[in-house]
Amino acid sequence: MRGVVRQSNGIYIVDSGYSSQSKVAAVYFVVDHGRVAIVDTGSNTSVPRILSTLAYLNIVPEAVEWVISTHLHLDHGGGVGSLMCALPHARVAIHSSAANQLAYPDQTWENTIKLFGWEQSFRPYGYLTPVDEQRIVPARDGLVLPLGDRVLRLLHTPGHTHHHIVVWDESANAFFAGDAFGISYREFDVSKRSFVFPSSPFAQFDPIAMIESIARMAAHNPEAIYLSHYGKVTGIERLANDLFRLIHAQVAVAQAARGSGLARHTEILSGLEELVREECARQQWAINEEISLNLLRPDLCLNVQGLEIWLDSLHEKRAIKEAAMKEEMSLMAVAAA
Repeated sequence: MRGVVRQSNGIYIVDSGYSSQSKVAAVYFVVDHGRVAIVDTGSNTSVPRILSTLAYLNIVPEAVEWVISTHLHLDHGGGVGSLMCALPHARVAIHSSAANQLAYPDQTWENTIKLFGWEQSFRPYGYLTPVDEQRIVPARDGLVLPLGDRVLRLLHTPGHTHHHIVVWDESANAFFAGDAFGISYREFDVSKRSFVFPSSPFAQFDPIAMIESIARMAAHNPEAIYLSHYGKVTGIERLANDLFRLIHAQVAVAQAARGSGLARHTEILSGLEELVREECARQQWAINEEISLNLLRPDLCLNVQGLEIWLDSLHEKRAIKEAAMKEEMSLMAVAAA
């Protein structure tokens, strides 16, 4: 079946069809002794592909035990509610802080419309279907999910979002990392040597937490990491070091930006584009700078938004701290008088 790639250890990569281009967003199947876990669902438009893939693999919907949502950005988790309607025995595992959003998605939908407008929200995502609270498993760090003869362990990995989780599959010696280990498109591969770029979208980007989460995954010495954008990467120590370097570089670009509004946005975007040009030379990609920038530009624009929100939060915290210090000094002056 087109868009389905079988890996070892019962793992399947399924192209979610999120974009008009192929291999942009992935859904993962983990199959063990006839039992199935689905990691991330894509948007509502991905649900028919997932069900068709089950049929192609001769798996009945009743065999799906787990749907695991790494995080609730709608290109990853927008289809959870609709998919659950077709999987009678499945339960959803998601970080405990986001469980309520699955059961009551109206606020998520309203926030999406505010960001993108109604048409740009509905066309790629469709309406969000609530999930029965009884079928939601709020995940804590280290939660173990049994699947056939293997176990899947969920780790809390903030940085991309506060509620992000990843899935450690010890049987495969691999992580399913959502967006916590960056993005990697196959066009950038050089002799099977992958490249990753940090993903820092609105509105919860935290560079320190992201670095800590990446280091935590790398400490497991995984053979491979499966990314939502897109597919399997190896050489994890090298990629982790690249991510550390690029996170620091992105933060430096943002902190050096002047002004506010469109001027600041444009300056940060230009800085990230320059980072891509530098990587093109460093990594010796087969594709040129222009093609590289075109492939990454949607992600770069989202990264800029995340960096701007992060900068604004720093300024707000600094202002609050300065105001508190002034108040304390005033109180001390009154007491001394």
